Amino acid sequence: MHREYLLGRVSVSIEHGVLYVVATPIGNLSDISPRGLETLTEVDEILAEDTRHSRRLLKTFGIDTRMTSFHAHNEQRRSSKVIQRMVDGESLALISDAGTPLVSDPGCHLVKHTLANGIKVIPVPGPCALACALSISGINASQFVFGGFLPAAARARRRRLQTLTSESNTLVFY
Repeated sequence: MHREYLLGRVSVSIEHGVLYVVATPIGNLSDISPRGLETLTEVDEILAEDTRHSRRLLKTFGIDTRMTSFHAHNEQRRSSKVIQRMVDGESLALISDAGTPLVSDPGCHLVKHTLANGIKVIPVPGPCALACALSISGINASQFVFGGFLPAAARARRRRLQTLTSESNTLVFY
């Protein structure tokens, strides 16, 4: 299938019975890749962290692929049905609200069990807040430790930071 997008003509062959992990824009909708757009257009369904948020992206690019919520509160419950659908030959895409899924976003349980069932998982690269922040920080990013989100509670946050006091590499947190 060929489609014209702002960035040019692209052609993507969607495989059946696989999970695509598609990076989405961080703030600027123009940051999505042509391959990401084509993948979201051609899969059987999109698993979205927040369908209300993701609907804006899909609407902007005229993508009418069916979308289902798939987030931290329903991931474990829905994963077995999602995996069965891929076993039956459907292709699905997993997206988060912004950036690359599974980098401090839901989806780890699904990907782990998808792979354990012998189903292929294909990344569709794109924006990642971690890489974007490091690239403009002026800090040496040749080696770094990513700590995800720090605990919200002050005591737990202090404990977590205390365990990292001897770390000599750049530390990055969301």
